[in-house]
Amino acid sequence: MTFYQELQLNQAGSKNLLKKSETLKEKLYHMWVYLVKIAVTMAFCFFFVSIFSILFGNENSIVGVVVLLCLMVFRNADLGIHTGQSTMLLALFFVIMTVCPHLANQFSPVLGMLLNIAALAVLILFGCHNPFMFNQSTLVLGYLLLYGYDVTGKSYQMRLVGMALGAALTCFVFYRNHKNRTYKRNLKDLIQEFDITSSRTKWQICQILCVPIVLCIAELCNMPRAMWAGIAAMSTILPFMEDMRYRVRKRIVGNIAGVICFTVLYFLLPSSIYAYIGILGGIGVGFSAQYGWQAVFNTFGALAIAAETYGLQGAVSLRVIQNVFGVVFALAFCVIFYWFMSKKKESEVTVHAE
Repeated sequence: MTFYQELQLNQAGSKNLLKKSETLKEKLYHMWVYLVKIAVTMAFCFFFVSIFSILFGNENSIVGVVVLLCLMVFRNADLGIHTGQSTMLLALFFVIMTVCPHLANQFSPVLGMLLNIAALAVLILFGCHNPFMFNQSTLVLGYLLLYGYDVTGKSYQMRLVGMALGAALTCFVFYRNHKNRTYKRNLKDLIQEFDITSSRTKWQICQILCVPIVLCIAELCNMPRAMWAGIAAMSTILPFMEDMRYRVRKRIVGNIAGVICFTVLYFLLPSSIYAYIGILGGIGVGFSAQYGWQAVFNTFGALAIAAETYGLQGAVSLRVIQNVFGVVFALAFCVIFYWFMSKKKESEVTVHAE
């Protein structure tokens, strides 16, 4: 494996190489490549988001984050269908992420929920056909970030331009990287494979319904940062219940651990470098291959931003409440939904038997 190829590995792949190292020299080399990868990735991410902030305003720095996520994911990940159709779908996804979160913020929580359900239905049914590729962690996360950091007026006009540029970049990179691949399925196949009895479709429906409902309830309860609850729910909804229970536990424990670590750093470090705690969290995520540790370090960035608005106590309280509510509601929703679907299937079998 070349130096460049090793740089392309994810955290799990890099750590696997470290574990398999037979000599100290080999382990030190793999560790050095791993550190270089994290440093280069962090520098590139910081530079990329900074460029978007300069071009489209600080309030649209989140656009840089969303575009960066899409670029980094879809340069390797695909949608499982013909490349040309996938590219057009990606362009459509950007339109949805640009328009629907903004419109939903203009409506009441209930009407906004209905629009969010419709928008997520398109993103998930056509963009997340393979749940184990975790495209929802890019598309739904991007949607929720834009929903939570909505802007108006001139800033929204600049957001339109920034998202258009992001769509062009993502579609170009995606098509270039996937144009020579052969796919046996197309858009029509995705529609035909929708099956309410399959684990995949039930998982998709849970994502489509549960995440907007969580957002709606949080907003009806006047809880700021409702997107945190939505993100927590999205990240824990998986096709298999045992995997979901594992994520719920790790999310709650990791979130609380992250809050404690952030609070300690907040009191130990001078106020002039509070903003860099978020960067420290990003580095921690780069070293984390397991979901629990990722939940710990993801907390840093969220709290670093929220503490400026709500103060430390308010930000910490919101983070814990929103995350616990999001994952517990998601688990309860999916348990009830899966139970209802199993009962419906049993009744249909009984009717056919009679």
